[in-house]
Amino acid sequence: MSNIDIGINSEDRNAVADGLKRLLADSYTLYLQTHNFHWNVTGPQFRELHLMFEEHYTELAEAVDDIAERIRTLGVESPGTYKAFSKLTAIEETEEVPAAAEMVVILTKSHEQVVRTAREVLATAQKADDESTAALVSDRMAIHEKTAWMLRSMQ
Repeated sequence: MSNIDIGINSEDRNAVADGLKRLLADSYTLYLQTHNFHWNVTGPQFRELHLMFEEHYTELAEAVDDIAERIRTLGVESPGTYKAFSKLTAIEETEEVPAAAEMVVILTKSHEQVVRTAREVLATAQKADDESTAALVSDRMAIHEKTAWMLRSMQ
């Protein structure tokens, strides 16, 4: 790691980056899951879910970039492969194509998992006095909490 003097020591930067790597992996896994469901949803709610899933994966595509760039800002390499993400994520991969109603349930659980991961990262960032990461993670939490709420109201 190069010399970085942003008021956060190396040990704290690494701890925050490690948490952000898990958040990135969860977010990217959720992105893939959402995109998969967007492509494969069928049934009476097809149009509504197809469009909603597109909104969600589009937002997630921007989010993963923000998270990865924050990791780099802290002076740490960002993971960027399926293999790395699969080791870091807490979200279970869905191998089959579930019915539309089950997609909503799965995505709800996945968004809730991202919130739980974000809470852990937020605590680490706050302990390190890393307000930039705390703000990013707090914003991510709010988005995923709201999305989970909207998905739950469809069940």
